[in-house]
Amino acid sequence: MAKEIVNTKVLIAGGGSGMGLALAKRCLDAGANVSIVGRNEDKLKRAREALQNHATLHTITADITQEDHVADLFRQVGRLDHIVSTAAEIEGAYQLLPSLELKAAQRVVESKIYGPLLLAKYGAPMLSAKGSITFTSGIAAYRPSARGSVVAAVNAALEGLVRALAVELAPLRINAVSPGWVDTPIWTFVAGDKKDETLGAMAKRLPVGRVGQPDDIADAISFLMGNAFTTGTILHVEGGHRLI
Repeated sequence: MAKEIVNTKVLIAGGGSGMGLALAKRCLDAGANVSIVGRNEDKLKRAREALQNHATLHTITADITQEDHVADLFRQVGRLDHIVSTAAEIEGAYQLLPSLELKAAQRVVESKIYGPLLLAKYGAPMLSAKGSITFTSGIAAYRPSARGSVVAAVNAALEGLVRALAVELAPLRINAVSPGWVDTPIWTFVAGDKKDETLGAMAKRLPVGRVGQPDDIADAISFLMGNAFTTGTILHVEGGHRLI
């Protein structure tokens, strides 16, 4: 990605941790100007420290599910080359139907459908002619769990949105990465204190013999950002999970 990213401006929603943070580091190392966006100021502060307060790093507090926040965000940032969203709010969503609270389901929809929709609405006019938008869906759309109906549905819907936006916003490129099980902080909400046990069991099942790491997904997003002949595509990075 280094050649394609030098002297570009990249905005990463959800860049405060996990996959987004790994991507931010990769972009900064390659010479990009990077803005990471999140709702939690403390989390953004920790991200800045993790990225060693890089000279071309900017942090912006905003909620991508709120239209006024997103409109103001792009007024602040100005012209861009790439927009990426790894944001997801899944706390409380992994429940069997009798225990599922509608508000938890709504938060998933807001973070993974309304947020990306707003980023595209206000971000597309700010992108360069060869710009791109990359979202993250997930393996749940293909291998749902008994408690994962909401996440499965939302990821599948996001992939439909990607294809539609690739047509509507052409020649801008719109894609998504579909990660498998990746060792990120989000697993605290999914598995709690059984996180290591759960990930370890999946690692034994996967053809590659391990679960993913944030850098694996950052690598895939980097490809989609840099490849000018890829749009409307869902890039699966899941260690062979769809085969088992």
